[in-house]
Amino acid sequence: MKKLKNKDLQRINIEEFKSVKKTPITIVLDNVRSALNVGSVFRTADAFLIENIILCGITAQPPNKDIRKAALGATDSVNWEYSKNTMDTVNQLIEKDYYIVGIEQAENSTLLNEFELPKKPIAIIMGNEVSGVAQEVVDACNEVIEIPQFGTKHSLNISVTTGVVIWDLWKKLNA
Repeated sequence: MKKLKNKDLQRINIEEFKSVKKTPITIVLDNVRSALNVGSVFRTADAFLIENIILCGITAQPPNKDIRKAALGATDSVNWEYSKNTMDTVNQLIEKDYYIVGIEQAENSTLLNEFELPKKPIAIIMGNEVSGVAQEVVDACNEVIEIPQFGTKHSLNISVTTGVVIWDLWKKLNA
């Protein structure tokens, strides 16, 4: 096997990215503290043609050097917007008939591998690195998904969690 160089990967350019059909998922970042995590989420969103990212509350916004460092240009390809209040964003998405999914450890959560896709666009809510998704946001969700974990740690980093969830949803949407 020979490693491929970037030129061998035949990726689309930003203009093509903007015009291709997107994966019907919106990622909502609820007060994410680390700009590096935000940049990583942008990069994952680019990789899976995610429709939109909504940055809420204290979540850093482009242009930001740490976002740029992790995103590697994905802030130019992925649609994003900023909202001061996560609940306002969730309510707007509900009005647009999105299925709201919190990614959180909660009572009666659905394990990611058991989650069944709804027949409408999905908005996944990713929470703060310390406190997770705000309880009022969890209360507004149609469903809460939890990633099964088997070790001693209580959670995964938000950028890792986003990658795992998006990969699983993308596979289900494209099955």
